Amino acid sequence: MVWTALLLLLGLAASCRAQQAPPTVNINLDEDPAVRWKPLVKVFDVDYLRKAAAEIIDSTVPKWVHRAIMPIVKSLEKYIPQPYAGEIRGLASYSGGTLSDIIILNFAYEVTAFCTSILTQDRNGSVYHGRNLDYPHSVLRNLTVDVVFFKNGKVAYRGTSFAGYVGLWTGQSPHKFTVSGDERGTEHWWNWWKNVVSAVLFHRSPVSWLVRETLEEAEDFQDAVMRLSKTPIITGVYYIVGGVRAGEGVVITRDGTGPVDIWPLDPLNGGWYRVETNFDHWLPPPPADHRREVANEALNATGQEHINADTLYQVLSLHPVCNGITIYTTVMSAASPEKYTTLVRSKGCAPPPPE
Repeated sequence: MVWTALLLLLGLAASCRAQQAPPTVNINLDEDPAVRWKPLVKVFDVDYLRKAAAEIIDSTVPKWVHRAIMPIVKSLEKYIPQPYAGEIRGLASYSGGTLSDIIILNFAYEVTAFCTSILTQDRNGSVYHGRNLDYPHSVLRNLTVDVVFFKNGKVAYRGTSFAGYVGLWTGQSPHKFTVSGDERGTEHWWNWWKNVVSAVLFHRSPVSWLVRETLEEAEDFQDAVMRLSKTPIITGVYYIVGGVRAGEGVVITRDGTGPVDIWPLDPLNGGWYRVETNFDHWLPPPPADHRREVANEALNATGQEHINADTLYQVLSLHPVCNGITIYTTVMSAASPEKYTTLVRSKGCAPPPPE
């Protein structure tokens, strides 16, 4: 019965269209922030980066934000902390964009991420973490990049991001923890003014910057959970964190000031997986959103005895878990950092053909 379900699962996953690995860029954290991201221009065409950024900004950002951002541009270091201020200045200087556009672009990515993240634990206690990142901008498939951050000549952490963006929604600190961020459904793109005020006046961190800071600074899974739970941020989010030991996995539901809910793995009582989309897990999702339902059914069909990186990827490939606006899929495990894998969904995922 289990194998029949698995064969069905694999067959359905085959309906997902072509995928490919994104380019990889190495960032040296020992370099000055203003030059760290220069390797991007060896991978991406500068003219294309500028045109893509303009397309995203024009379709996402209200016009008033362009005017509101000007005081921040004039006093960048006052409002945006290092190293991000230096990195943003550097990106503007060698990517051909204006400083205000690079700032706006980085805030634009903070409010439009629709995602599915899944934590699982197999029978041996190994934790696997997968995520689909969905954005309503198809151009981002051409901007997706794996970023490896080096410090003192060694890999400090890695993640998947977009060219021109200094934050991370997906990342791994080797042999410590993995993390992904999902937009919380109670927050909306038209709350731009709240996000700007929170960042500028209250010095709260964008949610993706906190992911990156945690990857760089946290000592272990527990430290990461503490930082991601309590550090003030500009808007609500779900932080999904996986560790290296059995039971180390949690979904943190956040508002701007702190945790609303902590939802850990509980394998001893049947909770060997957790699925988080963009809505509080204790409430039903909108009637038209079946991602949680399909993922839960697929994981139950797979079973804890058969879960691994490959079968988790298959679950993430099922429609509508993977859908028309899915940009990329990442599967990772902090205990086996060499297996970190991201694939770009070149055309998203189509629904299976009718029977």
